[in-house]
Amino acid sequence: MCHGKPVIRGLRYPVDSMLELLASGMSIEELLTDYPDLEREDFLACIEYAARLTQVKSIYRITS
Repeated sequence: MCHGKPVIRGLRYPVDSMLELLASGMSIEELLTDYPDLEREDFLACIEYAARLTQVKSIYRITS
């Protein structure tokens, strides 16, 4: 986590940023060129994370 957001392998690359780049049309190969310290599996894990989020049935608000 970094600033309350999930990141890739603790490397401070926010998952949502990588998903936005993929959604914009960038390929995994292009992203690997731009982010050489990441691996193909990191981007596949981002996609899997997003897929799992769509399966959430209920979201509950936590009050303080």
